[in-house]
Amino acid sequence: MNEQQVATGDDQDPTGALPELPATAWTVLGMLSFGEGLSGYDVKAWADWSVHFFYWSPSYSQVYAELKKLERHGLAVSTVEPGETRPRRVYRITADGAEQLRRWARESEVDRPVLKHPTLLRLWLAHVNEPDRLRTILTAHRDRMIEMSDEAAARARGADREPSWAFTRLSLRWSERHYRSEAELADWLLGELDETAAAFARAETDPATDLPIARRPGRWRRD
Repeated sequence: MNEQQVATGDDQDPTGALPELPATAWTVLGMLSFGEGLSGYDVKAWADWSVHFFYWSPSYSQVYAELKKLERHGLAVSTVEPGETRPRRVYRITADGAEQLRRWARESEVDRPVLKHPTLLRLWLAHVNEPDRLRTILTAHRDRMIEMSDEAAARARGADREPSWAFTRLSLRWSERHYRSEAELADWLLGELDETAAAFARAETDPATDLPIARRPGRWRRD
């Protein structure tokens, strides 16, 4: 073994079971499966270029933590190689890493998407906000979604240059449409605000807090 190469495989499971790794580790391993070695900086840059549109935008510390896990499990190996200004550690997938990645992609349970939507949270709390402020929030969200859609479309066009990125391109085309749909939904919400505010105005409020008083407390438990 090259003296600059990190020994791997300390945490391999002799039973042949898939390593118990978070999906983020498998995502990083997936980035190593496109035929080139990557530094931690490269992994972060590529995540920001593609995966962040639909799954994860990691910090550098997260990237390096996942790469270390992959090495411990023998799924990746690293070497120190010359860089433009200084040596850099480059990670490559191992043969076992490629096989385990195939197994994970084929066999692991596909969870439902987890939606954490800060703008919708503000809409849900609109009764403690100002109408103009809420409109500003929704408008900014719509504009940002249009930007994201345009960015994803540009990345999809860039992926045309590399045949091995064909499915990356398709994922980015989906992302383009997803963010465009988010922008359209934001426009729909903006169009519904006045009517919704009029409906809310019929609610009684507590003079001490200016918060609504429920007509039928606890109804959400039964509906």
